[in-house]
Amino acid sequence: MNRRQFLQAGTAVLSAVPFARSFAAIAAPADQIVVATGQTINSLDLHRTGTNRPSYQIAINCYDRLVTFGTKTLENGDVSFDYSKIEPELAESWTISDDGLAITFKLKPDAVFWDGRKVTAADVKWSFDRAVTVGGFPTTQMRAGGFSRPDQFEAIDAETFLVKLDKPSKLSLPDLAVPVPFVINSEVAKANATAEDPWATEYLHTTPAGSGAYKVARWDSGQQIVFERFDGWVGGPLPKVKRIIQREVPSPATRRALIERGDVQISFDIPDKDAAELASKMTVHSTPIANTIHVVGLNFNFEPFQDANVRKAIAYAIPYEEIFKSAAYGRGAPLWGATEPIEDTVWPRKSPYFTDLDKARELMAASGFANGFEVPLSISTDLATWMEPTALLIQEAVGKIGIKTEIEKIPGANWRTAVLVEKKLPFHLENFGGWLDTPDYYYFWAYLKGNLFNSSNYHNDEVAKLTEETLPMAQDDPQYLPKIKRMFEIAFEDLPRIPLYQPALNVAVNGSGGYEFWFHRQLDLRSLGATEA
Repeated sequence: MNRRQFLQAGTAVLSAVPFARSFAAIAAPADQIVVATGQTINSLDLHRTGTNRPSYQIAINCYDRLVTFGTKTLENGDVSFDYSKIEPELAESWTISDDGLAITFKLKPDAVFWDGRKVTAADVKWSFDRAVTVGGFPTTQMRAGGFSRPDQFEAIDAETFLVKLDKPSKLSLPDLAVPVPFVINSEVAKANATAEDPWATEYLHTTPAGSGAYKVARWDSGQQIVFERFDGWVGGPLPKVKRIIQREVPSPATRRALIERGDVQISFDIPDKDAAELASKMTVHSTPIANTIHVVGLNFNFEPFQDANVRKAIAYAIPYEEIFKSAAYGRGAPLWGATEPIEDTVWPRKSPYFTDLDKARELMAASGFANGFEVPLSISTDLATWMEPTALLIQEAVGKIGIKTEIEKIPGANWRTAVLVEKKLPFHLENFGGWLDTPDYYYFWAYLKGNLFNSSNYHNDEVAKLTEETLPMAQDDPQYLPKIKRMFEIAFEDLPRIPLYQPALNVAVNGSGGYEFWFHRQLDLRSLGATEA
């Protein structure tokens, strides 16, 4: 798609909708920003089964949480979330009991939903009840903070909400600042619920009902989403930009042309190659993603990957340096070739594996699959900029040790269901990033049986026990370090996930300002302004 076709397509789509005058966003008026992204939103309800990562931005921008993380300025001048600061959003204040088992929140008295109704503690309770009951990702995420049952939540009065914990946890308050515990207009939701769908997942899939800074004015799946500011928002400073149009542009080359010409003001999650080349022409924010690792996933339901020698053979066959250069363009941090013993809880950390084809061949010969085998290597089209070059290099490398692969490209809208919900991909690339910045939280999601990001169907009794023990444990507890070290050792030995590198999130801006990096790896619209040239 060239520039003319892009403009024509935008005009054709928008002229058909009631609010649109034309695709005037290209002119970038002061109260409007256009964003280009290669990612596909597949639902407007984060709690819905199969909702993908790009869809998280709806929870972030259209709904409120009780609290949020603060921000900090990095050494390079960029602004990032600050995990050490918890600040108010819907809550005006909160108190924690001396025993750490109760958190009482006072809601902002002037907080209202988009329909003008007051936000009450009953709405918060219904929303939290939904999160811990609906199942899947949201329910597991709530459990990470110690929230698992509706009886832990109580609306004391219209503006007072109580959370009761079974035991104190370092993750409880931070877990309320992630996208999952968003507050829904319960009256609207219940009016559109059914006996078969008591949590209104079908309705909220296409029709958000929140109190957040932006409303969804239009969602054309696979094409665009249009956000309009809610002027009654009290969760923070009122955003500067009234209208934000986010266009889905699958081609990285087209996205690059659009941002270079100024036809869009933000190009989100651009390839590392483009980030390196555009940095001399415009502002490019490139931030290593906290607690995030690009990995090779080996599914234990696939018989050859139940053989430890096969898993280790692949780990020694992978051309890490070539992948880091060709897929990451040197951005981020290498995660292979550790030589020092494990003596701390730093995470992400390097694995002890490195490229050694002779060692890989020896391990394959010692395995139960000395003659090799065939297996598809699956990647997401949404993440092709790093996954495709990585997959091609891995395909060539494992071919040298007798493993024949065909690269399977799965559409981005279907990827999460295939790799994380159904967990049916034998050999795949994945890139989980932990929202809460501790290694035990990463292990909770990626190494415990049944949890969403355990795409390898891995289980180890000792890892499960250690993870459950360390999850609520204070990091200065004398038992924390030895338990975490043991978890690291087992994971590197069992190797369900082979670390490649820690990626960076790249965002190019041309005619916009106010960008902030957030752990959820999505664009927070609320801080943006059309000010940066």
